[in-house]
Amino acid sequence: MNTNDDMDSIFHALAHTTRRAMLDHVRATPGLTVGKLASNFDVSRIAVMNHLAVLEKANLIISEKDGRSRKLYLNAMPIQDIHERWTDTYSAHWADRVNIIKHAAETAARKLTRDNDNE
Repeated sequence: MNTNDDMDSIFHALAHTTRRAMLDHVRATPGLTVGKLASNFDVSRIAVMNHLAVLEKANLIISEKDGRSRKLYLNAMPIQDIHERWTDTYSAHWADRVNIIKHAAETAARKLTRDNDNE
């Protein structure tokens, strides 16, 4: 499980639009090279490298040296850990509430349909 410092790094990494877009590209193309990733963005290669450093620090990107290039892979586990931290605790409570609302709405819709049919 992630520590609070780990989670701070993850949330910081995910807070930036460009970094989220980078994760989307890496998720869609595992093994994407840094150069290919950089070609998708209208920023300097140094800016791309800085964003990648933040993503790697948060353990969201794993890079592998391949000759003169680096291949990038998404590590979704930190996001999964954060998801489980809150959804495991709260999902049952909210699923129950949504279920109550759903049944109330269905009952109201059936009553409205019956009332309209009787007019």
